[in-house]
Amino acid sequence: MVTADVSVRLAWADDAPAIAALQLAAWRESYADVLGAQLDDLAPADLTERWQATVTSPRDARQRVLVALERATVRGFAIVHPCFDDDADQIQDGEIGEFVVTLEHRGQGHGSRLLQACADTLRADRFSRAVWWLRSTDDATREFATSAGWAPDGAHRELATATGATVKQVRLHTRLV
Repeated sequence: MVTADVSVRLAWADDAPAIAALQLAAWRESYADVLGAQLDDLAPADLTERWQATVTSPRDARQRVLVALERATVRGFAIVHPCFDDDADQIQDGEIGEFVVTLEHRGQGHGSRLLQACADTLRADRFSRAVWWLRSTDDATREFATSAGWAPDGAHRELATATGATVKQVRLHTRLV
């Protein structure tokens, strides 16, 4: 019997170039309409440097970067941390800050494994609730999340970009205990 060699683990500093490449590709896919030429100004080396710092020197002890792997190749990543929303309790509320699975590898279980690892990691850090901000037009991710037990909690926000465009987001949540 042949089985796939897939897993999720905490990111290592050596994963930073792959994470940066995935992030840039995801932003080009999802935010080209609002970020435009700004995306061309993002240097992969700068993103790599930021991800190395995030992995090796997180700003909070409960901030974690996770990677979804197929063999040794990064197919997705997520970052979890305390939720810093105004209405959040940073002791009880964790957040998925970013969640990316490569477009060509979606539907292969990487997202499900990564989402479960996010929940497990937040639970291990003693958070009792998790939140996840999604672009309001991202129906596919919202459907994926709700099928895994996440639900809208009524919160929404608009983020302004340097181009003057806005990104509308809705917040989902789930209980971890």
